[in-house]
Amino acid sequence: MSRYRNPLVMERVIGDVLDMFVPCVDLAVTYASRQINNGCELKPSAVALAPRVIIGGEDLRDFYTLVMTDPDAPNPSNPIQREYLQWMVTDIPALTTASLGIELAPYESPRPPLGIHRYIFVLFKQIGRETVFPPWSRINFNTRDFAYTNGLGLPVAAVYFNAQREPVGRRRRR
Repeated sequence: MSRYRNPLVMERVIGDVLDMFVPCVDLAVTYASRQINNGCELKPSAVALAPRVIIGGEDLRDFYTLVMTDPDAPNPSNPIQREYLQWMVTDIPALTTASLGIELAPYESPRPPLGIHRYIFVLFKQIGRETVFPPWSRINFNTRDFAYTNGLGLPVAAVYFNAQREPVGRRRRR
């Protein structure tokens, strides 16, 4: 008998960034034509531009906040900047895309300096429109504290990918 193992738990997304939650809204994150699945690895060059994010839900009158963070900044063995806020979009109507929301923190493409970094997309349901306020800083952002301060409760969806620094091409000597 096989047991389902939650990749968010196994890779310490739940623990380092989030508390245990039950996903209840669809969240699809796509870079170019590649949809993100938990734990997939992408090169920083493949995630240079903001992804297309499709939000599920049941009612267009519901609004969501999307948060993207790097809990491994500046490096996984010493994450003294945990978490680094990469992107934040609020007031995203259900059944639409993040492009219809309000960007409170513009997208910053992942540039992991050392080691393998987890980049986490977290979706929260808002209590109403214009009820989420911008964070003070990108460095040492805390998803849990942010959710509590803005009355967001537990996440309704999350997905993450891994990335590491790309090797620099070597020049041939003549």
